[in-house]
Amino acid sequence: MTTNGEVTTPETAAPVRPTGRLANVGLWILQVLLALAFGMAGASKLAGQEQQVELFDDIGLGQWLRYLTGALEVAGAIGLLIPALAGLAALGLAGVMLGAVLTDAFIIEGSPVFPLVLLALAALVAWGRRDRLAETGGRLLGRPRPTD
Repeated sequence: MTTNGEVTTPETAAPVRPTGRLANVGLWILQVLLALAFGMAGASKLAGQEQQVELFDDIGLGQWLRYLTGALEVAGAIGLLIPALAGLAALGLAGVMLGAVLTDAFIIEGSPVFPLVLLALAALVAWGRRDRLAETGGRLLGRPRPTD
């Protein structure tokens, strides 16, 4: 079924944007790479790597923030690999990276370039998975799935 240039499937009756197979493969590659990066970064925070402990001491809010950030990064990394959660996980990781950019720029006065790149890549995944993100968000808010 076609409506306003969007394709709907009988199973979901939700609009599906024709993104193409290449775009989907590209998003999956990006999701896996981001999952590896965030998984390793989060694990180093949770393991108490000396550099991470010192970094969060410099931030000055306590080590609880290191544990929280590490847990969010690991959870986001796992979520990136689950199709139903990938958009939501990417959106959450973009939020974590926004905090990192602001922290680097204004608190520890470091270069925010690397977290800014990760923020942009996570936002790209969230945008690429926006249909699933909207569907998942609707379910979490208790909204019924659209019907014919």
